[in-house]
Amino acid sequence: MDMTKFFFQDNDSNSLDKSLCEQMLSQREANFTHASFDKELAFYESICSGNIELVKMLASPLCSEGYGVLSKNPLTNLKYHLVVSVAMITRYCINSGMSPEQAYSLSDMYILKGDECRTEAEVHEVHSEMLEGFTKRMRKVKIGRIYSKPIVKAMDYISEHLHNRIMIQDVADYLDLSVSYLSRLFKSEVNMAFSEYVNLKKIEEAASMLRFTKYSDIEISNLLNFSSQSYFIKVFKKYTGVTPKVYKNNYHFLNEKKQKSE
Repeated sequence: MDMTKFFFQDNDSNSLDKSLCEQMLSQREANFTHASFDKELAFYESICSGNIELVKMLASPLCSEGYGVLSKNPLTNLKYHLVVSVAMITRYCINSGMSPEQAYSLSDMYILKGDECRTEAEVHEVHSEMLEGFTKRMRKVKIGRIYSKPIVKAMDYISEHLHNRIMIQDVADYLDLSVSYLSRLFKSEVNMAFSEYVNLKKIEEAASMLRFTKYSDIEISNLLNFSSQSYFIKVFKKYTGVTPKVYKNNYHFLNEKKQKSE
């Protein structure tokens, strides 16, 4: 038996443990904590769902609170984090249905753009462009396989206007269709009325906002343009079975319980 092999393996392990310990100690002394994993997961899922407004709410600027230091040079540090972000999003999108060829092509494009940046502002701009690019393509992936072109465009319109009052007349005008035809087509393909689909999408966004932002239920009601807070609560309870307040409290209770058990 080659004991020298085991000796050097043990030394390597000790060296790694020492480096890891020093890194963790340095972060504790600086009161550094990584971003919440649940929020990070929700961020990636929002991209994969094609929800650009929620992506904007959950996204945080590169190298803001919760980001580790990968280089002592600020510009290089930003570029490294951009590459990590692109790599993670690429794999989440592939797992959610984007073709590997398209995903990796987008990845290469944004990484090359980031590499060419000469200022921190340019890197942040590429990061924002990348988030929007992947999200919009995932939205097309999600709805493009199932529905006709008019319904895909209608859903696209709804997704981009969740924070406005969405009327079927506006969407019909946008698609150059009659209201009656769009209504019948929507019911036939989506298996629910246009207004019901709009409410469902608004409530899905509201639920994510309750979980991962500090907005109150009244603020969310206003942001999503519900006619009143009482109507928002009524619609929210219809789809989730509980009020927004109970939903938020239950989520945070379960999350705190999970953290204590870890």
